[in-house]
Amino acid sequence: ITNVPTSKITGDMGVSPIAATAITGFALVADKTNTFSTSPQVTGKIYAADYASPTPINLTTAVSNMQTAYTDAAGRKNPDFTELYAGDISGKTLVPGLYKWGTSVVANKNVVLNGSSSSIFIFQIAGNLSVASGVNFTLTGGAQAKNIFWQVAGYTNLGTTSHFAGNILCMTAIHMLTGASLNGRALAQTAVTLDHNVLVIPSTK
Repeated sequence: ITNVPTSKITGDMGVSPIAATAITGFALVADKTNTFSTSPQVTGKIYAADYASPTPINLTTAVSNMQTAYTDAAGRKNPDFTELYAGDISGKTLVPGLYKWGTSVVANKNVVLNGSSSSIFIFQIAGNLSVASGVNFTLTGGAQAKNIFWQVAGYTNLGTTSHFAGNILCMTAIHMLTGASLNGRALAQTAVTLDHNVLVIPSTK
């Protein structure tokens, strides 16, 4: 996790199986228990695989859970929408359901996700997910970020000052460019790069 300060993260974050040296730009302050660190930029705890027990095993479980979630999302059958708009969701309103694309997905204009508080959105993307600068993803009708899942086989790129919603399950890297914000989770199997960003991790309750 690399960061160009100052970012603001509400929630916990961590890296595994690599050490805390892989987290840069946060000025980490180790807790006296050495099980986690803190940062003025993070409202929550920061974890790494080289911290004291039980952190390493907890992180191994977290990584396993993320991979299980990724595999589950990628393996869902009978999509409600296949290759919708040829992967260009710019300016569209999307309803709950299972979406499948064999290509990359782009959003060059604002996108609306409309559903109830219990609605589930799952997006299967075989390529990359690219959100242009200044594009906003808006939730309407009671739709909640905790119920939105973006399974991305390539990379995810959130453009400058864009606002995104949902849980990103990314096989490669998630890049949040200058001033981008996220209402959701950024879960990547390689790296997350931050630059003056705001991330709010939604409650699962």
